[in-house]
Amino acid sequence: MTDTANIEPTSPQLSQEQLDRLTDLMIGKLKTVYDPEIPVDIYEMGLIYKVDISDDLDVAIDMTLTAPGCPVAGEMPEWVRDAVLKVPGVRSCKVDLVFDPPWTPDLMSDEAKLALNML
Repeated sequence: MTDTANIEPTSPQLSQEQLDRLTDLMIGKLKTVYDPEIPVDIYEMGLIYKVDISDDLDVAIDMTLTAPGCPVAGEMPEWVRDAVLKVPGVRSCKVDLVFDPPWTPDLMSDEAKLALNML
């Protein structure tokens, strides 16, 4: 898989074990969010660019879309926020849409490319 998401604590008080556990749980939740037009989750599509986790378990996510004119552009950040808020202990989640760098199919994991017959 192409690891495009950078998941880091914004402060050193979270232990590596805690961060690893949170990362696994968050990735699991992010993989439940799909663009309705694409049968691959947003994580494998490479749409999650950055995830910051504070010591208070406030999460900030930078994500993109396959195209700026995506019909669900207004809804998808809310879907991502709602998914991450299901991770036990997460207090808040802010999702920002960014378009730099622009998304390209190169950001997709091999799993996503296989699902879309691109391998």
